[in-house]
This record gives sequence, structure tokens and C-alpha cells, in this order.
Amino acid sequence: MTPLPLDETPGPRPTGSATAPAAPPAPDPAAGAVALPALPYRFLRPPGSVPGPAPTATARLLRRLLVLLPVLLIAVWVAFDWRTVYDGCVRLGSADPWWLLAAFFFTCLGWLSSSCVRQGALPERLPTGLLIASQFAAGAANHVLPASLGAHAVTLRFLLGRGIPLARATASLALYSLVRPIAKTLVLLLFLLTSPDLLRVGTLAPDGRTLALAAGGVAGAVTVAAVLVTAVRPLRRPLLDAVRSALTDVRVLHTMPSRIVALWGGAAAAPLLQASVIFSVGAALGLTLSWAQVAFAFLAASTAVGAVPAPGGIGPIDAATVFALAAMGAPLDVAATAVIGYRVLTVWLPLLPGALALSTLVQRKVL
Repeated sequence: MTPLPLDETPGPRPTGSATAPAAPPAPDPAAGAVALPALPYRFLRPPGSVPGPAPTATARLLRRLLVLLPVLLIAVWVAFDWRTVYDGCVRLGSADPWWLLAAFFFTCLGWLSSSCVRQGALPERLPTGLLIASQFAAGAANHVLPASLGAHAVTLRFLLGRGIPLARATASLALYSLVRPIAKTLVLLLFLLTSPDLLRVGTLAPDGRTLALAAGGVAGAVTVAAVLVTAVRPLRRPLLDAVRSALTDVRVLHTMPSRIVALWGGAAAAPLLQASVIFSVGAALGLTLSWAQVAFAFLAASTAVGAVPAPGGIGPIDAATVFALAAMGAPLDVAATAVIGYRVLTVWLPLLPGALALSTLVQRKVL
């Protein structure tokens, strides 16, 4: 019988007395570090440098639409509310240009104060230029969505892009939202304590029904939040993580003097800068109220109706501010024109540049 090819071996068959293969020699300690086996180049590159799959045509189209979305939303808003801008620009045409320049200066300082509060809400140092650019872009988004959702969304994307964990980023947003009204209330109380006669507090003091409605709204919001945390289990853990991170960051931040000054100083300066814009526009139109009266009127109006969900507070705060200025003794038409000029300087003029900045930050993957 002819043997199969597999039965034929080129060399002698191993016997039972054959020894096992010799173990590799031990490394010589004097020879230095042991050489590791060579790895493919793709394992040696940092994780962020590994190229992913090429984006599809749909993904590229979606990204372009997201870049253009802020500009499209602003164009739609202008189409529906162009009369406000037109009337304000016509009335401001005869105003004092130097006072208008001062109002624009205070508007720019408002973006810096917002950046200070954002930085003060985090222990990590953020890049100054990108932080200011993100807040300038967040201002455009804030005037499109109500209750500061647009500004918070832009800031959240910015913080995540800087490597801040999601729980700590949301905790910083919560701290920002909490510190701003507290600081505004403290400034308002300071005005009440220092000059109650000059400010005509009695004409602006709310009655018992208004106070009851405000207290009921606060109690209802707290109750709804407690029910959601207790009943909706998927929300419980993220909220508890955010609260835990917020408490930790608050303790750390208040051991850093620079963060304390940035957080509370920026939050206290923000409403005063907004009031300075209204005062400058009013002075350009011939308004005779003092800065303290205008600041108190704006603080009282924004504190009373600031919780009403509206894009950038436009609408409720405007009407309340006009009423407060009229109650302080300003002519109604001049007060309305001053508020319109305030909105033109703080909303409409920076709206298109802010939308372009937002689109640029999205395109460059900063957000």
C-alpha cells in the first residue's frame, strides 16, 4: 500500500526521549530595558488622531444646515418683527450720538461680565478669547429660544469641547443660573437701603395679590421639581450627580478668591451694565431721570417678570421697564423709546454678528 503524502516526513521522527523546546534566554539586566514586540503604527497614534470613517453626503449636508440654522432663525424673526427695529432706528436717529456710543460701550462690557460669571462657575481656567466669543454667540442664541435655553446650550457645548465632564458642565450652568438672580436681588436690596426716598418705592411696591402669585409660582416650581426627581427614575441619577458635582465645585470655588470675584462680581455688574445702557439711551433722548432711578426701575422690572419664559426676556421685561420708568416720572413716549433703543443696541445690532460667530464656532468644531 502506497503511503499517503502526509505520512511522509522529511526528517527523522521524534522519539520519546526528545527534549522539549528550549525556553528563550532570560533578559540581561545590564542590557537595559527589554525590547517590546513591534506594534502596528495605528496603535501608536493618540486616540484623537485615528481617522474615523469618512462622513457621508447626508452628514455633510446636515452639518452645513446646522451652521446656517442660527442665521435662518434670525432672518425669520426679523421678517416677523421688523417694525420694532424700524421704529427704534427712526427715533434714535435724532438722539445724541455720544450717549449712544456710551450705551454701546456698556453693551460690550455686558458680554465681558457674562464671561466672568461663566469662568467663575468653574475651577478650571477656560481660554479667554474663545470664552468671550462663545458668550457673544450665546447672546444670539439666547434671543431665539426662551428661558436662556439657547445661551445654556451654546455654553454647554463649549464646556464639553474644553474637556469638562457633562455632570460638572451642567452643574456650572445651574450655578450660573442661581447666582445671577441672587446677585440681582442683593443689588436691588442695596438700592432700597441706601436711597428709599429718591427711588419712590411706594409707586412700584407690589400688592398682596402679586406677592401671593409670585410665592405660589415659586412653590409650584419646587413641587414639580421634587415630583420629577422622585417619580421619574431616569432623571434621578443625572440630577443627583449634577447636584453632587455642583456642591463640590461650590466648595472649591469659594476657596479661590479669583473665582469668587469673577462669579459674584460679574453677576452683580451684569444688571447694572444693562441699566446703564437704558440710562445712556434715555439721556441721548433727553430723559431727566438719574442713573439710580433708571437702575432701580430696571432692577425692579426684571426681578418681577424675569421668570416669564420669553426669548431673552423680550416682551415682559420691556413692558415692565416702561411701566417702572413712567412710575418714576419719565414721559411714557420717552420711556418706550429708551427701551426700544436698549433692545436695538443689545439685541438687533449684535444679532447678525453673533449668529455669524455662532456658525463659525460650529464650523470650526469649537462648539
